[in-house]
Amino acid sequence: MNYSVLPPEVNSLRMFTGAGSAPMLTAAAAWGGLADELGLAASSFASVTSGLAGQAWQGPAAAAMAAAAAPYAGWLSAAAARAAGAAAQAKAVAAAFEAARAATVPPVVVAANRNALVRLVLTNLFGQNAPAIAAAEALYEQMWAADVAAMVGYHGGASAAAAALPSWQQLLQGLPGLGQVASVLGNTGVGNLGIGNTGNNNLGSGNTGDTNLGSGNNGNANLGNGNIGNANLGSGNVGNTNFGNGNSGSTNLGSGNSGRINLGSGNLGNGNIGNGNAGNGNLGSGNIGSFNFGSGNLGSFNLGSGNHGSDNVGFGNRGQGNVGFGNLGNNNVGFGLTGDNQVGIGALNTGIGNIGFGNSGNNNFGFFNSGNNNVGFFNSGDGNFGFSNGGGVNTGFWNAGNHNTGSGNAGTHNMGSGNMGSYNVGFGNTGLYNVGFGNAGTENFGVGNAGSVNMGFGNSGVVNTGWGNSGLINTGAFSSGNFNTGFGSSVDQSVASSGFGNNGTNTSGFFNSGNSSAGFGNTGDVQVGINNTSVAGFNVGINNVGSGTVGFGNTGIQNIGFGNSGNLNTGIANSGTNSSGGFNKGDEQSGFFGQP
Repeated sequence: MNYSVLPPEVNSLRMFTGAGSAPMLTAAAAWGGLADELGLAASSFASVTSGLAGQAWQGPAAAAMAAAAAPYAGWLSAAAARAAGAAAQAKAVAAAFEAARAATVPPVVVAANRNALVRLVLTNLFGQNAPAIAAAEALYEQMWAADVAAMVGYHGGASAAAAALPSWQQLLQGLPGLGQVASVLGNTGVGNLGIGNTGNNNLGSGNTGDTNLGSGNNGNANLGNGNIGNANLGSGNVGNTNFGNGNSGSTNLGSGNSGRINLGSGNLGNGNIGNGNAGNGNLGSGNIGSFNFGSGNLGSFNLGSGNHGSDNVGFGNRGQGNVGFGNLGNNNVGFGLTGDNQVGIGALNTGIGNIGFGNSGNNNFGFFNSGNNNVGFFNSGDGNFGFSNGGGVNTGFWNAGNHNTGSGNAGTHNMGSGNMGSYNVGFGNTGLYNVGFGNAGTENFGVGNAGSVNMGFGNSGVVNTGWGNSGLINTGAFSSGNFNTGFGSSVDQSVASSGFGNNGTNTSGFFNSGNSSAGFGNTGDVQVGINNTSVAGFNVGINNVGSGTVGFGNTGIQNIGFGNSGNLNTGIANSGTNSSGGFNKGDEQSGFFGQP
């Protein structure tokens, strides 16, 4: 994002909101603690090996052991120095932020300047305020320049700190003598400390790639499990340099995002700060559109919440360019106005059939709803039960998608929070038809799976039952090979399925009857979980009987949640079609206990 073209209202507000430098200072403290622990470990390791070779164990073998152990003590010392350097650079980034914030014009000062300008313009009947207006504009330009200069300094300081960080990969490649134990641990490659890796210099297990600190990754330099990509700090990501779980994209801070540089969860797009947005550059949650400051907007460039349209300042407006609350039309300034280019105060509600105030839609119960048939407030979509929903037929809040039960979902038919994908039960899933947390793949039951049709956690492969597998159709853990039953194998087995008691092909787990399934006691093809049954179509979860159901005890078609018997429902015990919430008997209903 080019901050040089953004007005001070945006740059100042961004610098004065959020967590500030606290996360970086916390990270610096954590890196400093790690440096201390690594230093103590190096000292202890050297002391123990020296004492052992000098006292209890004598002879040539003891001398060989001491010679082999010495480089590891040196590596621990070097790692301690690297961690201390990371702590110092994190402090440098925090200092750069604090300096930039100190140089940034406070938002209240910018707002005061703009308010003064408005008053001067409104009272400039005979041009007597022209000098004051020019002075206010000149001061505003100085604020703009000051904010841009602060952001340039912040960018330069943070970039310099990041550039000063040394490569951990070079340090890990310096580990000596590990290739001798690779075959014993089931690794294919050199320098692996874990088991079942295909690659080099992995500290974890079951990885396909190099220099992974976690397990079950398909890629390089991941600190986490089950990632497909590189340099992810978290699990189940498909992409690079994500800090969180289940992201599909790159450089996201949060979970369940699809896109780049999102701060939050369940966003579909780029550069969002918040949850459940479908668009780019939003500061808020549940928006459908781009560059909104607020929540539940359906449109772009809105400052406020619950607006249906673009360029609105306020709440619950339906139209374009309104300033105020509950206006129905365009370019209005005021409250409850109907029409275009109006100024003043109108009715409590501009729509029809509303109970409450500030509603510009129809048949709403609540406040500042610009959509229709909503119960709650700040809803710009239709048929919602909750607040700040930009989508339709949601039960909850901050949902930009449709037919969700929960919060911050940008996808459709989810039960949970922060899901960018669709048809999920859980949190932070970017894939489809998952039960669990942080899954970026499809049809998984578990946590942090970037692959598909897995039961377990941290799997980046396909049709695995277990954890940390980057291969295919494994039952167990940490296998980068295929069709293995057990732990830590990088070899491919010549069998039809892995596991025990399975009747079918390409299946993992135990006592499944069907093909391409994972889990326990499933009947049918592509069943994931426990005791699912289907003649046609997949199921994910436990005790589902139907087709395309996700969750627990569902019947019917594509029900998401618990005990639903209709079709395309999300939530609990719904028997209609396309409803969210719980215990609804009709169609397209949100909330609870709806009647047909």
